[in-house]
Amino acid sequence: MTPTLTEVAKRAGVSLSTASRAFSAPDRISSDTLARVIAAADEIGYSAARGVEQRQSATTVAVVIPDIGNTVFASFVKSAEAQGWPRRQTVVLTDTDGSSDREREVVGDLQGRVDALIVCAPRLPAEDIVQLASDTPLVLVNRLSDACDCVVADSQHGIRQAVDYLFALGHAHIAYVQGSPQSWSNAQRVGAVEELCRERGLRIDILGWQQETLAGGHAAAASVVATGATAVIAHNDPMAIGVINGVRAMGFSIPDDLSVVGIDDSPLAQLCHPTLTSINVPMARAGVISADLVLQRTADPAAAPRVIHLPTQLVVRESTGPAHDRVFRQTAETDR
Repeated sequence: MTPTLTEVAKRAGVSLSTASRAFSAPDRISSDTLARVIAAADEIGYSAARGVEQRQSATTVAVVIPDIGNTVFASFVKSAEAQGWPRRQTVVLTDTDGSSDREREVVGDLQGRVDALIVCAPRLPAEDIVQLASDTPLVLVNRLSDACDCVVADSQHGIRQAVDYLFALGHAHIAYVQGSPQSWSNAQRVGAVEELCRERGLRIDILGWQQETLAGGHAAAASVVATGATAVIAHNDPMAIGVINGVRAMGFSIPDDLSVVGIDDSPLAQLCHPTLTSINVPMARAGVISADLVLQRTADPAAAPRVIHLPTQLVVRESTGPAHDRVFRQTAETDR
């Protein structure tokens, strides 16, 4: 088994932090302590060069996201930071509040001031971000470019499962509530749901753009009901929960009158009532992979850009059920 720094510290009779400083900042400890740590490392075969390598590989990585208040992006950042920490990657977080103008300013300011950039769910076109980043190593998440490394959640898989599931439940008319018009993921999801509904012979209504929040979903509820659809897929979980709240406020029942599907499978999906059927998007895994790509890119800047595709998966809960004639149910209740 490869000797560890913890074993060096124990053998030398010093703390782990002191042993670490012996290799990363030897001028910060006494000469006697330094000699004792080096001697202990030599005795057990711990490479003294390892600490120097860790210091040389230390990087500052800027992670740019559209909304830290969204638990999905919080999970992404947490996973990226945890993956990078053992390699001395320091994460600097910037929230653009979903603004393309702010994103442009942020990426431009960070270029050259950090060792690498990870831009998650960007609002700007990929070519603009690549140009702004210049020669700073860049990873794009949920945006494609042939000029940098990319991590993409493949929405097609999960949406196919959702459409097939709703079809099996007897739904013939589905609505889709869009997110931001600047969201690349939204465009991909709209394209996928339109294609899959067409293949199944289902009617699909694509509703207008809304804020990607509970309020945005609540605002879309009336439009969903007006379509006559018996099922709806929303751009993300907060919007789906907003639709549930809005539809219930109008006197309809979930899922008896309307089945609702979210996207992301965030912690909110299990906390709302009824619990939300949602398409799992592995953003925590995307954070881990992004941190790995940054490390690989800084080690080998000339390597060909890579695109990592991550699968999505439908998770069935209580907000979906068999299709019913909602108009008939409403009329029957009114006649009582």
